[in-house]
Amino acid sequence: MASELRALAAVSAAAAAAMAYARFATARLAPGVPRLSALLPVLALLPFLPFAFASIHLRTISAFSLVWLCAFKLLLLAAGRGPLHPSLPLVRFAACAALPIKVVDDEKRKPTTSTSSSSRRLAPAFVLSYAAKAAVFAALVSARCYREGMPAYAVVAFDGAHVYLMLELFLASAAAAARVVLGAELEPQFDRPYLATSLADFWGRRWNLMVPAVLRPSVYLPVRARHGAAAGVAAAFLVSGLMHEVLFYYILDPGCTTGEVTAFFALHGACVVAERWWLEEARRRAWRWRAPRRAVATAMTLAFVTGTGSWLFFAPVTRSGLDKAIVAECEGFMAFLEEAGWKAAAAARLLPS
Repeated sequence: MASELRALAAVSAAAAAAMAYARFATARLAPGVPRLSALLPVLALLPFLPFAFASIHLRTISAFSLVWLCAFKLLLLAAGRGPLHPSLPLVRFAACAALPIKVVDDEKRKPTTSTSSSSRRLAPAFVLSYAAKAAVFAALVSARCYREGMPAYAVVAFDGAHVYLMLELFLASAAAAARVVLGAELEPQFDRPYLATSLADFWGRRWNLMVPAVLRPSVYLPVRARHGAAAGVAAAFLVSGLMHEVLFYYILDPGCTTGEVTAFFALHGACVVAERWWLEEARRRAWRWRAPRRAVATAMTLAFVTGTGSWLFFAPVTRSGLDKAIVAECEGFMAFLEEAGWKAAAAARLLPS
């Protein structure tokens, strides 16, 4: 644990220095080739930083934040497009670039929202919600030993819940820290994906929203402008699949990935296109068809996502035995927290009253 903390400090310092350079280097350069040339050293550095971690979780999250999101944000900066801009204060620029967060735009902010001390406080409902999710996640990790005896459909639901809670807890922790430091309102990273009523709703408005936030301006909009909305959707999902393959490269042996993750996202991209086509045709031709009830649509959406995820997305993970290593790491982390809690309690009892 101590070595991982040292690695975290080193990676954080390197990323902060790189973001400071990116801000100052692009401040006096016009968008386009000049900015891109200035950012090349940073773009070359980012892929090496996740290798500083031995932890699967830290290596994956750092690769997601730096190699994918940060690199795409810097490429958008080179093109003169948001969310980054050299005029931002240095701390906000570095945090928004290196962390999986997005500050709420001024036009989206509610009139009653304050950007001062109230923005730095975490709402009690937020804290309670994530405390409950952390408890459920701990229960899932503890019950992992019963996974082998579960029926196939229960294993799919179990793995899906594990991934969702793990991602949301990690990303929410980073967002909470950034909110306290920046004193700014942040956009949510998840929006109850278990309530999605369609694939477009799941991927575009509910699941891991920092990804569509960078894919929309960098991939979807340019492709849509030239080839139409369907091509833009397909291209965004294809790029997402390729970037997930890159993330898997950091935690899996090269021979364990066979393109299944890219196939998963390509399949979902095609299904989102087909879903949109069906709805547009139904409206245009005034077809008389009744949409399924919300509960049914949600069940069908989640069944398709988890079913295809078990078939394609999780295949390299289970084939390599990485799922067992992830659970072992979670158990070790919870044991560390439990031991730290007991030590803190013992130290508190020794303090004079």
